[in-house]
Amino acid sequence: MSRLSLSTAKMRPLVMGLSAVALVSGLSACASNDRPTADLAASQITTIGVNSYLWRATLDSLSFMPLTQTDSNGGVILTDWYVNPQNPSERMKLNISILDQDLRADALRVGASRQVRNGGTWVDAPVKAATTQKLEQIILTKARDLRRGALTN
Repeated sequence: MSRLSLSTAKMRPLVMGLSAVALVSGLSACASNDRPTADLAASQITTIGVNSYLWRATLDSLSFMPLTQTDSNGGVILTDWYVNPQNPSERMKLNISILDQDLRADALRVGASRQVRNGGTWVDAPVKAATTQKLEQIILTKARDLRRGALTN
């Protein structure tokens, strides 16, 4: 065997190996750029001072109540007194705080005041803890739905 054919025989596996590595790395680079990611929508949306999903869900959930103050940077929503037409002797007022930029259960705090009519005057009355917990649950569920909906749109 000649000296030239011996060195070619030794070089062929090296050249083939390097070609294969270059081909695989080139293909993987193309594949990663063309393939869309199936990620969840971000849980931290901060175009305003607080989580946008929680903010929007809170405003949607309280759309039936008159608002006295909203601060999207501070995450505060205050309502005026709301009288349910089916129970005119009772009224509620809410104070909602969004405490974080992440969509988390502990990023939402709902405070409620309740008054009942007693002889023509409004008197403070206790609010059941289940009332504020239920409202927090409604807002969080709506915020999660908005987040899921962000994927489909």
